[in-house]
Amino acid sequence: MLLYARKPSTLAEQFAGFDREHPWVNTALEQLVSQRLASGARRVGMKALFEALRWRHPRGMKGLNNNYAAFYARQLLAAHPEWAPVIEIRRRRTP
Repeated sequence: MLLYARKPSTLAEQFAGFDREHPWVNTALEQLVSQRLASGARRVGMKALFEALRWRHPRGMKGLNNNYAAFYARQLLAAHPEWAPVIEIRRRRTP
């Protein structure tokens, strides 16, 4: 009898799987935020950072979904609370 793994159904589960498979993405986002702040930026948009990653790694970025922007933003803010004034997040609609 073959057992099949359950596919992730929630966006949070999908993100967790992507993040596990691509741990370098969070590090790359940290570097991009640091670079933007060092250049004088007052606001940093996560979706713009995603586009920068796609341009830098066009073949290796399959699956970087814009729906993950809020998850990555929250990860970055958890690690760098001092960035709260520059990275905008919306309140969660679901827990």
